[in-house]
Amino acid sequence: MGLPSPSRPITSDAGWAADRREKLITALQHDVWVLASDIGERNTGKYGNLDRAATFIDDALQSAGVPVSHQTYTVRGLACHNIVGELAGSGGSHEVVVLGAHYDSVQGGPGANDNATGVAALLALARVLASSRLSRTVRFVAFVNEEPPYIRTKKMGSLVYATACRHRRDDIVAMLSLETLGCFPAYDPPVNDPWPAKLLRPIQGRFLALVSNMKSRRLAYTVARTFRGGSDLPVRAIALPGFLPGVRSSDHWSFWQCGYPAMMATDTAPFRYPYYHTRYDTPDRVSYRALAEVIIGLHGAIIDLTMGKMMT
Repeated sequence: MGLPSPSRPITSDAGWAADRREKLITALQHDVWVLASDIGERNTGKYGNLDRAATFIDDALQSAGVPVSHQTYTVRGLACHNIVGELAGSGGSHEVVVLGAHYDSVQGGPGANDNATGVAALLALARVLASSRLSRTVRFVAFVNEEPPYIRTKKMGSLVYATACRHRRDDIVAMLSLETLGCFPAYDPPVNDPWPAKLLRPIQGRFLALVSNMKSRRLAYTVARTFRGGSDLPVRAIALPGFLPGVRSSDHWSFWQCGYPAMMATDTAPFRYPYYHTRYDTPDRVSYRALAEVIIGLHGAIIDLTMGKMMT
């Protein structure tokens, strides 16, 4: 593969200097390439790859110093795993912030942007938060079975997980779904961008979208405000009726079903990324510098969330 492994946990008190940004970019590249190139298509139709991806995520979280557990359930006779890393809060609060990303890919596709970028973001945030002292508990959850035919069914990994949280009466105060975070062609064009796309690049989207339903709009708007203070990547928060296509199309939907506040951070891939859900969704088409800016912006927002400065 030719990419170095990511470092051990990134300390959160060193600031985001240029060398630290470069280390973050290297880690993001490594994780996306492992999932979408070394492993490749990963779903119940390619079960061996799905299982390899789960093992990779488990190992990465543990290497970051995050204790890991599995929520396992059966689909078509196959054991499917939600991978759950947890950093316990230090303030005596039972409140929980969930960061989630699905690690399966669509049938026939390697899933670099959808959603190896979301998983890479999840792992990067775990590394940077692992050494932090946080009042609220943070869970890093890699969900299985988000893609068709499981999306918005009882076999969707995030719905299985959110339902269990509701049954346990977990006090989840915020859930952030990390979904397709690597297409920002006007910010950091892919190396193999065809020449017609170069002409269109100035009018292509370069913003991160924070999408919520109406009940969760405060979460999206406050995350956006903190994000702007830490990253130079433009961000737009939008609250829309949750039944609309696109608005409900990721793991945050499952938490809405269980009454939890949730939002999606996304590059709006179906509207921006021509390789969405195709075999051409490969790691070389990801904008890693922009993805790093997503991590940097979300890091500050999550620190505020986990310190109880938002959603109180």
